[in-house]
Amino acid sequence: MTAVAALAVAAPPALAAPECTSGRATATAVGAPTAHVTWRARLIARTPLAPAPGAGSEDTIGPRDASWLLVLRARRDGAGRCRLEVRLPSRPNDAAGWVDADRVELEPTPWRLTVSRRERTLTVHRDGHRVRRFRVVVGAPDTPTPTGLFAVLGVWRTDPGAFLGAYVLPLTAHSRVLQEFGDGDGRVGVHGRGGASLRDPLGTAASHGCGAAQQPGDRLAGAERRRHTARRRSGPSALSYRCAAAV
Repeated sequence: MTAVAALAVAAPPALAAPECTSGRATATAVGAPTAHVTWRARLIARTPLAPAPGAGSEDTIGPRDASWLLVLRARRDGAGRCRLEVRLPSRPNDAAGWVDADRVELEPTPWRLTVSRRERTLTVHRDGHRVRRFRVVVGAPDTPTPTGLFAVLGVWRTDPGAFLGAYVLPLTAHSRVLQEFGDGDGRVGVHGRGGASLRDPLGTAASHGCGAAQQPGDRLAGAERRRHTARRRSGPSALSYRCAAAV
């Protein structure tokens, strides 16, 4: 089985008003993710969430919940407004809701990460083409890495000598076995290796569900962290890890 994640390291500039399509996404049309392009929605403020296009709001979501949301599909409602189905950062792992496209900033990315549970590898794709592949530690049989379509919530810098290595990329995914883990809610992510985690050889199934990569993975996250720093200084950037998937 494989896990796939989209990675935005050199995405095209954000588009002010992309076409709204009910089919597959393109570089100029927001829609369902493909191997070549995925769209993400940046939350500017708390935004109403609806269970269906044009339906009444049942909840809200804001930047503190997730900076960006993975767009699953797009559709126009009866009034002609573009509505987006987005992946939510909460349980269950396939949680989704609909937001008004006018309430978010949209941006395409050609980057994707694929984690194979069978091969125990993480592959970086750009525009559908493989760029790099790394061996990783995946979930142990009792705590398997979950499958599904996820989003990367951010990039956290940690102690390089600690268990999680230099960087952590938390996902919208949660363990289907562990409802709680440590101080968290069983959230799954991609992280580096350090300390005691170095005892688990790359290419094995030994984690609590996360994907653990050696230093090449840390360098990828480190490059992304620098992009985040640049964005805070000079405004929004089109380059960042922001969507993920697992199948």
